[in-house]
Amino acid sequence: MAHSAAAVPLGALEQSCPIRVEHDRRRRQFTVRLNGCHDRAVLLYEYVGKRIVDLQHTEVPDAYRGRGIAKHLAKAALDFVVEEDLKAHLTCWYIQKYVKENPLPQYLEHLQP
Repeated sequence: MAHSAAAVPLGALEQSCPIRVEHDRRRRQFTVRLNGCHDRAVLLYEYVGKRIVDLQHTEVPDAYRGRGIAKHLAKAALDFVVEEDLKAHLTCWYIQKYVKENPLPQYLEHLQP
């Protein structure tokens, strides 16, 4: 039985394809493959200084919104900032919201004022 992206049941994503964030340093993006890898959610960033990254944009296809996928992308990006001892500028409204809801000291100390 074929499903269109809009008809994917809530549990199908977790059962068939657990949320796994991949980091492509060359393309400066974090991605989660969805629906058998045909669709994907993405978080884009750019280096704006030697040790400063701008977390610019998070996008999750409409059919997959509200399932916590963007949260996984935001966590992976912020963990990367911490692990690499970078400073982060938060252009993306969703990442700003994520940090406000998860004000972990290791995240807060890596934010650019």
